[in-house]
This record gives sequence, structure tokens and C-alpha cells, in this order.
Amino acid sequence: MDRSNFLQMVADRLRCDQRRADALTTVVFQELRARLTPKEAADVASQLPGPLKTSWLEDEKPTREVRRTHRDEFIGRVRQRAVLTDDHEAERAVQAVFGTLQYALGSPHGTEGEAGHIFAQLPKDLKTLWLQASRGPTS
Repeated sequence: MDRSNFLQMVADRLRCDQRRADALTTVVFQELRARLTPKEAADVASQLPGPLKTSWLEDEKPTREVRRTHRDEFIGRVRQRAVLTDDHEAERAVQAVFGTLQYALGSPHGTEGEAGHIFAQLPKDLKTLWLQASRGPTS
């Protein structure tokens, strides 16, 4: 899957244009990556095609600390960074990017392969959101 296809899938899930999908993907990628260990973030990057890998690794620091955010803080950070109107809109964006990332990683249920490694590092409340994303678009 190339970057354009990824962004189109996110855009289709959110009913927005690719430019907006790109901005939302970048924010969600950065927040999710910050929640993972640097080694796991590098492992995810190794599974992504070039331009998506570049987005995933943007501003990554291999010596950074893991940000131990939970669901509400994660959604709030996405809302603030992406300048969204409310948490519901932010949650929709997170689920769209999570679901598309799972697809790109070849994981139909969000628990196979590299997606399963991401899942394993999430707290219970974010695991629920991750699994909900594998079921498809939310309204």
C-alpha cells in the first residue's frame, strides 16, 4: 500500500479530502508512536512503504521516553494538535487512522503480526479503541 492509497482510505472513512486525511494521519501516527517503545516504533516503520515510513518516523528520537497516555488523554492530544472541534471528531480520526494502519500492516483484526505488537503495548482503554478500529468506519 502506498501513501496515496493509505490517505485515500483514511479520507474515505472520514469523508474528507486527502489533505485533511494527511494532517490527521500525521498527528495520530505521532501520538501512537510516542505511546510505543522506540524499538517497537522502528519495527512498525520497517513494515511500512517509504513515504508512510517517513510520516511515521517524522521527528522520532530513538532515545525518547514512552509517553504513557491513556484513551482520554490520547484523544484529547489528537483533538488539540489537529484542531478538531470535539473529542468525538478526534476519536473518529483516531479510529480511521488506526483501522487503515492495521490494514496496511496486514492485520484484519488488529492483533496479527506487527499490529499485534502495537496492541500489546497499549493500555486496556486504548486496546479497546484499537480493536474497534478494526471493525471499520464509525459515524
